[in-house]
Amino acid sequence: MSKAILQLDALSCPACMQKIQGALEKQTGVENVKVLFNAAKVKTEFNGEQISADKLSDTITDLGYEVQSMKVKE
Repeated sequence: MSKAILQLDALSCPACMQKIQGALEKQTGVENVKVLFNAAKVKTEFNGEQISADKLSDTITDLGYEVQSMKVKE
């Protein structure tokens, strides 16, 4: 199981947090998602054989949010 922490630019409201969490949870291979609203971070656990951390980042970007940095633990 791989893990990724994505630092976002900012989250302006709880609905943003739910939007990101919902979109990531729908991705094949994503096992766990936790969005930390106050820290503007997204913590994920995923199967690296089914989805990449870059794809997770792209999903967030496609929703209109900026990913500032990403840390991945394989």
